[in-house]
Amino acid sequence: MQSTSSIPESLTQTDGIPDHDLGPAPLDVSVITPIYNEEESIPALVERLFPVLDSLGCSYEVIAVNDGSSDNSQKILEQYASEQPHLKVVEFRRNAGQTAAMMAGIDYSRGKVIITIDADLQNDPADIPRLLEKLDEGHDVVSGWRKNRKDAKIRRNFVSRVANRIISKISGVELRDYGCTLKAYRREVLKGMRLYGEMHRFVPIYASWMGADVVEMEVAHHARAFGQSKYGLNRIFKVILDLIVIKFFSKYLVKPIYVFGGTAAMFFLCAVLAFFYMIFLKLAFGTSMIQTPLPILSAMMFMLSVVTLLMGILAEILVRTYFESQNRLPYSVRKTVNT
Repeated sequence: MQSTSSIPESLTQTDGIPDHDLGPAPLDVSVITPIYNEEESIPALVERLFPVLDSLGCSYEVIAVNDGSSDNSQKILEQYASEQPHLKVVEFRRNAGQTAAMMAGIDYSRGKVIITIDADLQNDPADIPRLLEKLDEGHDVVSGWRKNRKDAKIRRNFVSRVANRIISKISGVELRDYGCTLKAYRREVLKGMRLYGEMHRFVPIYASWMGADVVEMEVAHHARAFGQSKYGLNRIFKVILDLIVIKFFSKYLVKPIYVFGGTAAMFFLCAVLAFFYMIFLKLAFGTSMIQTPLPILSAMMFMLSVVTLLMGILAEILVRTYFESQNRLPYSVRKTVNT
C-alpha cells in the first residue's frame, strides 16, 4: 500500500459523529482498539503496535477508544498521544461496551482499511501486515482465527467452539472464530453499518449477507499478560439474542409482515383446531364445553393471531417510514456498467 496523504491533526470534537467529508484526505489504514481498564497493557501495546505500522510504509492512525475506564487508562493514553501524533484517543463518558467502542472507532476513523485489535495483546500486532496482504488478494473482510487459543480450555475455548458452530449454522457464514477481535475490513463494507448490543463480532456475517467477500486467516494468540478477562459466560446469552436480531434484519427487514403474518397464521390455526376439537368432544362424547380449557384456548389463540397481525402491519408502516425518512434504498449496488 502506498502513502496517499499526510497524517491529519488530532480530532477535537467532543460530541457527535465527526464529518470526515469536510476533513483532510483519507488515510490508508486505521487501527481501532477498545480500551477498558487496560492501564498495564497500554505501554506494551504502544511498544509493539507502532513499529509494525511504521514498517508498512503507508499513512495510518491508531484510534484508542477508552470505554469509560475507571483506572488510569485515559491518563496514560493522553500521555502517549502527546508524543505520538498517529495516536487518536476517544473517551466515553461511561462504559458502553465493546460494540459501542468499535462503532465509535469506525465513526472517527479515516482509513481506507479498518483493522480492529484487542488492547490486551492477546492479538499479535505482527499479524497486521498479513491481514493487509490477504485483503490485497481481493477479499473485502479478513477475519482472524485463533487456532491455538491460549485461554481456559473449558470455560472459554470449548464454549467458544460450540457457540461458533451454532452461529455458523444459523447465519450460513462458515467461520471458526467469530470472537477474534483481530479483523481487517475495506471501508466500503462498513459504510452505513450501525452496531448495537454484542453485534461487533457479527460484522463479517452482515458483510457477507451484503455480498462482501469474507475470508478467515489463522492468527497468533497469546495468553493474557495483565489483568483479567472482561467477558463472562452471560455473554453467550446476549450473543445468541443479537444473532437472532441480525438474522431477522437480514431476511425480514424490508418485509416484516412475513414474520408477523406467519406467526399470526399459526395462532389462528391453533384457534381453529382447538375450536373444532371442542365441537368434536361435544358431539362424540357429550363433553360440556365448560369442562375443558378449549374454549379459552381457542379464544386466546384467535386474539393472539389478530394482535400479531396488527403488529406486522405496524412494523410495515415503520419500515416504510424508516426508508423514506432516511432516503435509503432496500438494495445495495456493487457496481454499474454504462449507466
